[in-house]
Amino acid sequence: MKQFAVMLTVTALLSVLACTRREPSAAQRGGVEPQREASSREYPTPEASRARTDMPAGEVVLKDAKGKTVGAARLFAHADGVRITGEVHDLPHGPHGFHVHESGSCETPDFKSAGAHFNPAGKAHGDLSPLGPHAGDLPNLLIGHDGKAKFDVVAGGATLGGDEASLFKSGGTALVIHAKEDDRQSDPAGNAGDRIACGVIARK
Repeated sequence: MKQFAVMLTVTALLSVLACTRREPSAAQRGGVEPQREASSREYPTPEASRARTDMPAGEVVLKDAKGKTVGAARLFAHADGVRITGEVHDLPHGPHGFHVHESGSCETPDFKSAGAHFNPAGKAHGDLSPLGPHAGDLPNLLIGHDGKAKFDVVAGGATLGGDEASLFKSGGTALVIHAKEDDRQSDPAGNAGDRIACGVIARK
């Protein structure tokens, strides 16, 4: 009986030793600990990679005649010209002429310092004109009853490079919103009226 008890005790001790015995780590063996599986955040998805190649090259802060900020825009290279996206607020309801102008200046209160429409090819105004449009002609901007609008348009014939059609040319260019609707054919500005908002186009 005493021998049986001793055997049980020895067996229990051996079991405890077996459970507490651990394999030496890779570092203890002089090796390298295996790396954990990399997080998916370390490897951008194809969509994220494409988004990085579509970063804006330029930006605009639009202000009204009193110097109040009323919107912003971003410029992207595009196969057909320059893509301009953005949003405006606190502007009068209705359609408004919307153009890129030839000078990077927005002096209040009338913004005439922005010059005429950006027109490096010497064309007539408006996409309804057989001799148009200007490179700076854009679709009318329709402002909602809440004074807001979003836009995503393309300035055809314009570029962001180093040529004469570049919106980053010497002297700069500006984005201008007019008081009235552009009729898309009358020279020189589609009878769009006064300039009510302006923003200098700057490199991002």
